[in-house]
Amino acid sequence: MNSTSNYEFTIIVPIYNEEDNASALEERLSKYLTIASRRACVLFVNDGSSDTSAQRIAEICERQRDMFYLSFEKNCGLSAAIKAGFETAKSPLVGYIDADLQTDPEDFNLLLEYADDYELVMGIRANRKDSGFKRFQSKFANGFRRMMTGDDAVDTGCPLKVLHTAVARRIPMFTGMHRFLPALVGLQEGRVKQVAVRHFPRVAGVSKFSLRNRFWGPMKDCFAFRWMRHRWYNYKIDSSKL
Repeated sequence: MNSTSNYEFTIIVPIYNEEDNASALEERLSKYLTIASRRACVLFVNDGSSDTSAQRIAEICERQRDMFYLSFEKNCGLSAAIKAGFETAKSPLVGYIDADLQTDPEDFNLLLEYADDYELVMGIRANRKDSGFKRFQSKFANGFRRMMTGDDAVDTGCPLKVLHTAVARRIPMFTGMHRFLPALVGLQEGRVKQVAVRHFPRVAGVSKFSLRNRFWGPMKDCFAFRWMRHRWYNYKIDSSKL
């Protein structure tokens, strides 16, 4: 039996070489689970870490009854880790947060207020604590993506989102998928809500993103999305005999 079926909300936490953040993750997530507005659990997805992250999250899950994990045999990337979490979770709602804790899990309650009425509720990082150059890259990339996809998401890179699990499972898997969740939910005629959340500086570990994978990669992915959008279709069953 998949233990996440006992919960209303599964929080996916992709992990790649975040051993220095393990203790803080356990503390902050366990604290949130006691005040979550829906009965919630945590699903760590170890993306083939080369440090001791896999061991650390296994130990955490031994101590914490509401925390679970799965581990890749090799590094596959952030989108693969998120998608694996979407496909594994059996709760009605699913969300995710980055392991760097630059967003606070307590802010999930702000998003969950709207989860019954919207297929995707996503954060907007207020007063971002990143460098000016990093904020410029993000602003430019978001503007280019909006022009290419036609969605109105202000901050698609914000690592705090809540989705209906049934919608999340229908999202197609491809590298860079996590940057296009608002547009991909829109292809399913889903509704999207944006909510301001807090943002904090990284205090441990190192960022896994660079100019190449924050800027040039997403630009190329926009063209792939436009190709897919013109070939996407939705269908509804009128009747059947099964």
